[in-house]
Amino acid sequence: MSGEHPELDDLQATYKEAVEAWISSIRKEEGLASANHSLTEIDKWEQAHLDEDEMRNSVKAAKAKYEDALRAKFFGF
Repeated sequence: MSGEHPELDDLQATYKEAVEAWISSIRKEEGLASANHSLTEIDKWEQAHLDEDEMRNSVKAAKAKYEDALRAKFFGF
């Protein structure tokens, strides 16, 4: 991050934070998928999958905002 474009720096940081949260949710789901499952564990695993999907959608939204800002800054649209 350059500090020259604080609005882009903020969007980039938000995107990177979303990616890290997504990675964490993937690891949580994977950990649950690797265990012996009771009915309770299956419910936790399913919730982890739903959480992962939600995090993925957050990443996609943050990426789109960052890309839009980059296009506006460098290409004027």
